[in-house]
Amino acid sequence: MLLSMSGLWVVLWWLEPQSLTEMAERVHWTTLAVLTGLMLLSRSLELSGYLTLWGRQLLARLKGERRLAVGLVLFSSLLSAVVTNDVALFIVVPLTLGLARMAMLPIARLIVFEALAVNAGSSLSPIGNPQNLYLWQLSGLRFGEFLWVMLPLGVGLMLLLLLLIPLAFPKASIHLEAASIGATMRQQKPLWAALIGYPLFLIAVDMGWVLPAMVGVLLTMLWVARRAVFSIDWLLLVVFVLMFINLSVIGELTVVQQAINTMRQWPGGDISVGVLLSQVISNVPATLLLAEESEWQPLAWGVSVGGFGLAIGSMANLIALRLARQPDIWTEFHRWSLPMLGLAWLFAALWKNALSL
Repeated sequence: MLLSMSGLWVVLWWLEPQSLTEMAERVHWTTLAVLTGLMLLSRSLELSGYLTLWGRQLLARLKGERRLAVGLVLFSSLLSAVVTNDVALFIVVPLTLGLARMAMLPIARLIVFEALAVNAGSSLSPIGNPQNLYLWQLSGLRFGEFLWVMLPLGVGLMLLLLLLIPLAFPKASIHLEAASIGATMRQQKPLWAALIGYPLFLIAVDMGWVLPAMVGVLLTMLWVARRAVFSIDWLLLVVFVLMFINLSVIGELTVVQQAINTMRQWPGGDISVGVLLSQVISNVPATLLLAEESEWQPLAWGVSVGGFGLAIGSMANLIALRLARQPDIWTEFHRWSLPMLGLAWLFAALWKNALSL
């Protein structure tokens, strides 16, 4: 992703040279500051070891394959709403792979549903995924106001996904040996830094103190959880900087504006535009490309739905499939993700029409 964004930046700069100041003005630095703070807090929570411990204890109490699937889906979706969809996958996918040593399970299918779950659950929260984070800052709404607008979609997507579980997982019994759960390394300082830091950080962001809040989190982590600072994906932030610049330039091209305006005339308006464009360039770039000329609410719904369908629809999908390393998982993913896209798109369109009556 970094190489493709860098190459695109070189081409666009060659076609339309810009100064560093002009490029910097295209970057939404507030969103990047919030994302940095959340990445640091999430990494600290992950390094504490407690999420893995709690997750294993939960799974050890689930005695049926279908119950296990429901538990993993709910755990993944709720976790993604708090620590972002990507971070949630880095926790639940390794946890699920570890279950393969405890019982015979359809691991690939479980991971597919976890990927779908984090896309559904993260759509609810302003901090659940990068596109929501950006649109939250762009909208100027309070945390609770944004969550309230996204609530029908998030709940609807989760219900649709839960309805698919009986079709994908039987009621077969499973048995997890308690001895196989194993011990987990736990650290108190990173845990408390994250648990205390999350609400304080979100309150500060909600009050408009984004930069001081991010600096405060950074300094705190350097003190109590230095490993979190040096182990987060800093290159991901570089990718987002390049995305802001590249897609801002692309969005100004006449041919692109004409194509987007044509798609807006199709049924569903901005929701359909967000869905379709996500299938081509992924939902985060689609958000950055469409944000300036779209209403944030239908766009947020459209790109959230667009996370389903093709694997490229969301970076979270690609992360899950890469972490899984299971044979035929790409086929398994699209077997469930494409129907989920159709159902989610229909739900979003019907809800929008109902509100307009």
